[in-house]
Amino acid sequence: MVGPNEEFQLFDQCRICIICSKDLSLDTAHQYASLLEENGGESIIYEPPATFPPLEEFTHLVSSTIDFPDFDAANDALIPVVKPQWLHACLSKRKLANPRQYSPDPRLFLNDVVVTCGDIPEGDKDAIVGGVLAKGGLYSPRMTHMVTHLVDLTADSDKARIAIGKKLNAKIVLPHWFDDCLKLGRRIDERPYTLPDPEILRAAPDAPIRSVDNRDIVGASTPEPTSLPNVMSPNSRPKLDVFEGKQVMLCTDLGIGPHLIESISDIIKQGGGSMTSNISTADLLICRYREGVAYRIAARLNKDIGNLSWLYHLMTYNTWTSPLRRLLHYPVSRTGIEGFRGFRISLSNYVGEARAYLENLIAATGAECTKTLKQDNTHLITAHGNSEKCSAAREWGLHVVNHLWLEECYAKWKLLPVSDCRYNHFPRRTNLGEVVGQTRLDKTVLENVFYPSEDSTEPPVTRPMQARDQNTAAAKQPLSEKATELDTEMTEAPPTTTPRATKKSRKNSDSKKLQTPARMRLTSEGKENETPSSTSSRKSKEAATARLHGYAPDLALYEKEKKRVGGVIYGGRRVTDEDRVMLNNNKKRRSLEAEENHDDDDETADPKRQKKAKPPITMHLLITGYQRWVGNQKKEDADKRQLRDLGIMIVQDARKCSHLAAPSILRTPKFVNALAYAPMIISVEFITACLRKDFLVDPEEFPLKDDAAEKRFGFSLEKAKANAKNNRNRLLSGYKIYCVESIRGGFDAFKSIADANGGDCSLFRGRVSYQSQREESDEASSAEEDDPSRKEIYLLSSIASDHQKLWPRFRQLAQSVHKTPRIVRVDWLLDIAMSQTLHAADDYELSEDMTQKAEE
Repeated sequence: MVGPNEEFQLFDQCRICIICSKDLSLDTAHQYASLLEENGGESIIYEPPATFPPLEEFTHLVSSTIDFPDFDAANDALIPVVKPQWLHACLSKRKLANPRQYSPDPRLFLNDVVVTCGDIPEGDKDAIVGGVLAKGGLYSPRMTHMVTHLVDLTADSDKARIAIGKKLNAKIVLPHWFDDCLKLGRRIDERPYTLPDPEILRAAPDAPIRSVDNRDIVGASTPEPTSLPNVMSPNSRPKLDVFEGKQVMLCTDLGIGPHLIESISDIIKQGGGSMTSNISTADLLICRYREGVAYRIAARLNKDIGNLSWLYHLMTYNTWTSPLRRLLHYPVSRTGIEGFRGFRISLSNYVGEARAYLENLIAATGAECTKTLKQDNTHLITAHGNSEKCSAAREWGLHVVNHLWLEECYAKWKLLPVSDCRYNHFPRRTNLGEVVGQTRLDKTVLENVFYPSEDSTEPPVTRPMQARDQNTAAAKQPLSEKATELDTEMTEAPPTTTPRATKKSRKNSDSKKLQTPARMRLTSEGKENETPSSTSSRKSKEAATARLHGYAPDLALYEKEKKRVGGVIYGGRRVTDEDRVMLNNNKKRRSLEAEENHDDDDETADPKRQKKAKPPITMHLLITGYQRWVGNQKKEDADKRQLRDLGIMIVQDARKCSHLAAPSILRTPKFVNALAYAPMIISVEFITACLRKDFLVDPEEFPLKDDAAEKRFGFSLEKAKANAKNNRNRLLSGYKIYCVESIRGGFDAFKSIADANGGDCSLFRGRVSYQSQREESDEASSAEEDDPSRKEIYLLSSIASDHQKLWPRFRQLAQSVHKTPRIVRVDWLLDIAMSQTLHAADDYELSEDMTQKAEE
C-alpha cells in the first residue's frame, strides 16, 4: 500500500466511476472507493436506476457487467470499462494494468480465463497464448492459484501434478478447446475437453450429443410477446425500480389495445417511471419497426430503443440490459435483409427456446423457415453435424451452416458468405445451442442503414472522429431545436419504411427463389464477362464525369483539411463547428457556416468555381421562439441562405452572438444565456423584414419591447443589458450550485445558465466524492473573504417528494464543507440571470413546512 507521505500515488490522474450491480454490491463499491482514495484516485459510485453521470468526467468505469445504460456511449468515447480485478492488478503491479485484459464485455469471451501451458509444442503454445490475450484473457508462465485453465496433452505433466496435488481450482483441458473457441469466436463448454478422460477422445462418432439450456435467450426469443409478465403483485417480488425516473413512450405501431397499454403504464408507474407521448422528453422508446419520425429522432439522440419483448424483460428481471445486446430485443424491419427473400431455411438439433428464437430470427431476415427439410430448401442451420437432416442436406447440395451465420447476417444487415470457416465449423461433442443468442447488434450498422445522418455522404475518413464527438457529447447536450420541431411533425408525417432492395434484386429473388445469389446474378445479367456496348460505355463515362463535378466542392474542402494541423483524421470537425460542411442525403449543399469560412478560398483556389462572392458578415444572430420555421425544414434552410447572402450569420451559441432575436421576453435557455453576453436584443420582425425586402434593414428599428413580461418578471431589459456589460460573465463567480437530477427544465439548461454567468453548477444525486468535498473546503476560505454569500451553497429543487428525499443528504454535504445549505426554487437562478443582479435566497427558499401547507 502506498504510504501517505510518498510523492507517487498510483491513481493520481484517475477519476473512476464504480457501477453497482448484482455482482458488485454498494458496500463493496464503498470499499473500492476508499482504496482508490488512499492511492490518490477520485471516485463516484453509481447505483442504478439513477441517471448515469456525464461520461466525460471519468477516465475509467469499474463494472462487473456491461448491463448499464451508458456502456455503448463509453465505448464510443473510448473510456475503458474494467472489472474490479483491474484495481487489484494495478495495486499488485504498482502500475496501471492494461484495461483490455479486464473488460467485462462478453465479446471478449475469454476475459475471465487465466491460462498456462504444460507439455505442448512451442508453436501451439504461442498460438494459444496469442488467441487468449486477443480475446481478453491473461497468460501466466507459472502454475498459480490465479490460473483457471491448464492446457496440456496429459494429466501426468509437472504442472498437472501441481494442480491436482495442491487442489487448485484450475481445469486441465486439451488444446482442442481453445482451437474450437477461437474458430467459432465463442466460448463453449470445457467438459468434453477436460482431462484425464476427455469426451472428444472416447465417444463414438455417431453417439448422441447432449443439448444444454441457454440462458442468453430467455425472454428474448420473440420480438412480439403474447402475454404481459406477471409483475403486478408487490408481495411476490422485490420492489420494481428499473424504471425509476425514466419516461417511456409507446409507439402506435405496436398494435396493442388500450387495456394492455393501461396495464403496461401501471407497471411502469409502479416502478417509479412515467409515460409520455413526446419523443423529446422520452428516455425509452418502445416500437415494433425500425421506421418513423419517432424512431429516427430517438436513434439520433442516442435514446434507448427496444420492442415489447425488451420492455417485458426489464419488468421480469428488474435489471437494466441494453436492447442492442439481444437481437430480438430491438425493433425489426418490415422489408428484411436484401438477398434473403426466397431463402427456405430449416433447423436441426436446436431445441426449446433456442429453436423458437432462430425461427423468429429467420422470419425477421425476410426468409422462410420450414419445419421439414426438402430438396427445395436452400439452407440448413444445425447445432452439430450428427443428424439425418445434415446427411440429407449435404447429399442435396444445400448450404449447411451453424446459427452464427444467421445471427451475424442479421447484426450486419447483409448477406454474408456461407464459405466462412466459422459458419461451417462444428466441434465434435458440442451442441452449439449453448452459445445461441450471444451476438449483439452493431449500432454503426443500424445508423448507416436505418437512420443515416445528414452528413453520411462525407468522405469516410472524417466520420470516425465526428461520430465519436457526437456520442461523447450526447449525454450532456440539450435537445436541439431541430429535434423538437421534428417531434411536432410526428402526428402528421407518414411512416417511412426501411431502405428497400433495388427492383433488380427483388425481381431476381422472386423469379429464381431456389438459386443462390451468384446464380441469380448470372441468369439475370446474361454472360458474366460480356463487354458493354460503346454507347453504354460512353453514357457511363458522361454520368461519372457529371458526378465528379458534383463532388468537386467536397474534394476541395477535403484537400484543405489535409493541410490543416492534425490532418483529416486527428483534426476532424465536430458537428458544432461552424465551418463544417453539412451534406443532405437528397441534395448535396454547403452549410451556411462553411460558406462563411471558405469564401476567401473559393476566390483564390479555383476561379472557374467562383460564382458570386458572399458579402462580409455584419451580424451574428441568435434566434429563439421564431415560429415561422417550425415544422418546415426546407423553408428554414432557404431563409438562412437568404440571410447569409445579406451578411447575417445564424449561430446557435450564445457566446458568439452579437444580436438576439425573439418575439417577446422568454425564459428559454438561449434567451437567458444570451443576456449574460449583453447582445443587441431585437424583435423577430427584423428577420421577416429582411426576408421580405431582401436587404439588410436597420436592426435598431426593431427593438424588443415587452412591458408586460418585464412587469411579470420584475426587471428591466435595458438595465439587465447594462448590468451584463459590467458583470462580464462573472456575476455568479465563486457560487457553488447543485441541481436535482429530475428538475423541471433539465439539468443541462441550468448548468448552461450558471456557466454563462461564471458559476459552478453540478448534478446532485445524494452522493459526492471525497475529493470534491476536499476541494470545496480548500477553496472556501478565499472566496468567503470576498463575499459572505460565498459561505452558502445552493440546491435547485422543488417540493416534490423525490426531491425532498435528497435534502438531508445535501445538508450533510454542506456541513462537511463548512457552508450553509440553501435549498431554493429554480426561479432564484432564473431571476438572477434575467436581471443580471444578485438576489437573496430568502424569498426562494424551500422547506418541509411548505409541503405540509400544500397538503392542507
